[in-house]
Amino acid sequence: MRFVIQRVTHASVTADGEVLGRIGRGFLVLIGVSDEDTEETADKMIKKMLGLRIFEDENGKTNLDLRTVDGGLLLVSQFTLYADCRRGNRPGFTRAGKPDMANKMYEYIICKCREQFSPVEHGRFGADMKIELLNDGPFTILLDSDDL
Repeated sequence: MRFVIQRVTHASVTADGEVLGRIGRGFLVLIGVSDEDTEETADKMIKKMLGLRIFEDENGKTNLDLRTVDGGLLLVSQFTLYADCRRGNRPGFTRAGKPDMANKMYEYIICKCREQFSPVEHGRFGADMKIELLNDGPFTILLDSDDL
């Protein structure tokens, strides 16, 4: 499982002209799922993400987490995080989770985040989405379950 976490001033996701989710200050999280991922994997990733202290405190040190700054969470599925670009110029996606399984994991992540945190907004699995954001910093972190 891979999470690309961007600290944002604001972010939104739109599909078919409809705003699906919108947050102010917080995290925009792009989520990639592989066929090997489990609920236990997701639980570890969520715990790590929500514990990240990447907001500045009064001394300018990145020492505050999402809860402390009353931030929002915008979760967007993105199978392309498992692109394999080792051969040729056309990426392969064989490591990305099959749609049914990946959607179940994405819904699980949304549900578990909502149990632990608010507000949680999200996109639509499999949709052609447009994301607008103002990356704060910029500050972007890649969490990979293979490294946890």
